[in-house]
Amino acid sequence: MSLSCTAGSHSGLGVMWKTVSEDCNLACDYCYYSTCGGKPGPAINRIDSGILDKFIQDYMQRSSGSATFAWQGGEPLLAGHEFFEEVVYRQALHAPPHTVISNSLQTNATLISGRWAAFFKTYHFLIGVSLDGPQQIHDSRRVNSAGKGSYVQVMNGISHLRRHQVDFNILTVIHKGNVGKARELMAFYREQDFRFIQFIPCMDFRSQQVDQPGVYEITADEYGEFLCEAFDEWYQDGKPEISVRFFDNMLSVYLGGEAESCIHRAACPSSLVLEQNGDAFPCDFYINEEWKVGNIAGDSIADMLAHPNYERFHQMKPALPEPCQSCEWQPLCYGGCPRNRKWNPEEGGSSPDYFCRSYMRIYAYADERMRQLAGKLRREPVQRGCNG
Repeated sequence: MSLSCTAGSHSGLGVMWKTVSEDCNLACDYCYYSTCGGKPGPAINRIDSGILDKFIQDYMQRSSGSATFAWQGGEPLLAGHEFFEEVVYRQALHAPPHTVISNSLQTNATLISGRWAAFFKTYHFLIGVSLDGPQQIHDSRRVNSAGKGSYVQVMNGISHLRRHQVDFNILTVIHKGNVGKARELMAFYREQDFRFIQFIPCMDFRSQQVDQPGVYEITADEYGEFLCEAFDEWYQDGKPEISVRFFDNMLSVYLGGEAESCIHRAACPSSLVLEQNGDAFPCDFYINEEWKVGNIAGDSIADMLAHPNYERFHQMKPALPEPCQSCEWQPLCYGGCPRNRKWNPEEGGSSPDYFCRSYMRIYAYADERMRQLAGKLRREPVQRGCNG
């Protein structure tokens, strides 16, 4: 189980909603989105009920048996209980019979209470918890507006999730403070019995500034070394006990399938990323007027999917740089994320993903053991947890 970075459902249209726009009760210094500094103010920017109802009704009419929603922010729990009660009510109201409705929510977990956890369990929400490692590491970057670390509050929120048996995973941002500590992180996950993990390398850019190249806090070599060390801890002599999204995606390819993460698939997923005010974009790394495909208050989903910007965006991923076209690892990577490439409009192309060397290093490092593990799983099918 996982929260995809773009909330795409590979079998249909996925929806990510920036529930309260940039409002957040934390002030993480590496946040690529929020500028509120951990002080969202008394008036939270919730989604208007009319906009919410119009979109859910439109979405359900084209759902074809499956509807996928991801709620992010800022901190989406700032929207309050009543808002999410309205969400599940309107989903049920407009869903055709036998529709499978999936809700996921990415949170810093500091606001999770017993009431929230009971709600998540009742409506089968998958929760992604942002946690950067043990307390000293986590508290160095994930702080409130007063600069105080949030580790204790996060772990308290996790305790509520566990008490109510809510499915959750851990999202860890890999930055200067933990990129050299893969073994320590993996030991921490085992100590805390965290079974589902995903890593996101720290990238210092504003999602709205798509015309500017990304600036990255860690180097490609640092991230590659991190992944290799984490792989050693994950592999466990061919008996992985923890689901790490990156490695699960690799293993899926070795087993003849596809990666689940949009970053390492041949095409970006069919997704709509919605701002609190109804503005729609094709990806949460491209929240900029230049990439806007409409507004759900006045545009239908069909109109937005037919917008020239939507097609323009989806042409970027398969437009592989020349080195990627002949790369032996292409089936594992497919050029990575378009946001991590430097685009040259005048030349009609781009350079490889900033983390290309990271990927090439881990692919070569893990290849033999991945082949062995895939062969073992083919011979002895077992049921194992995976991020997918």
